[in-house]
Formats: sequence, C-alpha cells, structure tokens
Amino acid sequence: MEAIDSQLFLFLNGLHTEWLDTVMVAITEMWLWIPLYILLLYMVFKQYGKRGWWVLLAVVVLILCSDQLSAHVCKPLFQRLRPCFNPDLEGLVHLPKGLPGGRYGFVSSHAANTFAVATFLTAVLRKSYRSIGWWLFAWALVSSYSRIYIGVHYPGDILAGAVLGVLIGLIIAMIVRRLLVSFENHLDGRADVEAPEG
Repeated sequence: MEAIDSQLFLFLNGLHTEWLDTVMVAITEMWLWIPLYILLLYMVFKQYGKRGWWVLLAVVVLILCSDQLSAHVCKPLFQRLRPCFNPDLEGLVHLPKGLPGGRYGFVSSHAANTFAVATFLTAVLRKSYRSIGWWLFAWALVSSYSRIYIGVHYPGDILAGAVLGVLIGLIIAMIVRRLLVSFENHLDGRADVEAPEG
C-alpha cells in the first residue's frame, strides 16, 4: 500500500504546469474561500434565523475537533513523513509553495477540516438547499487535491483525513439536530402555555 500511495502521489504531483501552480497555491490558502464562507453564513442564518448562532458555534467546535485530532493526535501518533520530506522521493517532488512547517502528514488536516465542514453543512442545510452537498464536497475535494499537487500530502493522507472529517461531521450534525429539535419543542411548549385560552 505504501508503494502504491507513493506511485499515485508522484503521478498526481507530476501533473503540473506553470499556470496551474499559481491556481493550486491559491486554492490551498484559506483567504481564497472567504466569499464561500460568507455565502455559507448567509445560508445558515437564512434557514435558521437566530438559531444560526448555534450552528455557527457547532462549526467552530467541529473544526477544533477535526484540526486537533488530525494535527495533534494522528500526526504525532503515526509520524508518517510528508512526501516532500521523504528521502526516497528526494528530487522527485514538485513544490510550488516550498516546504511546509510540519514534517508529518498523516492524516491531512486540510482534508479533515474541509470534509468535516462539508458533511456537517450538507446535513444541516439540505432541507433548504438540496444541491448544497455537491458543491461542498467538490470544494473539499479540490482543496484536498491541492495538497497533493503542492507536494505536502500523499493520497492516503487525504483519504484518511476525509474519512475522519466525514465521521466528525456526521457526529456533530447528529448532536446539533437533536439540540435544535429539543429547542424547537421547548419553544412550542412554552408558546402553548403562554397562549391565551379560548
């Protein structure tokens, strides 16, 4: 599996051109996606109103969980060198952005974070925005692929990060849905009590 992962990495990382270098370096940065984040915020508050703050808080908790688990649990635990630090691949890795800060890459935090957000927001927004999942998972996939392109992750790092992100996204979505239903039932019950008779 290690050999297959390395060969697949070299193939995908080798598909580079000068103009695509600029695009992929931009894609891997968070600032490029600010308009998307603003649009998602709008969608959340349009669907949930004031309860959107609870959804936003859940997103913060979600990213904290996925980022901490991937960066501070998985990477130190597995200690798998990023391809750009692998001596067996020296001179073979295309690095348009240069070397990353950390030496270990399993699992990909980018993949974990983006797939966690995509899974969670698909679950909580699909009632009003049925096709949102396609767009969010396309964003997560492109963002994750950029990490292979710039030479800092193997495909296996991305796949494992995506699985971790999806699991975290599903768990947080299930918790939030139950909390929102409980909150709605509480408000409905209070409304019945406060409603005048007759």
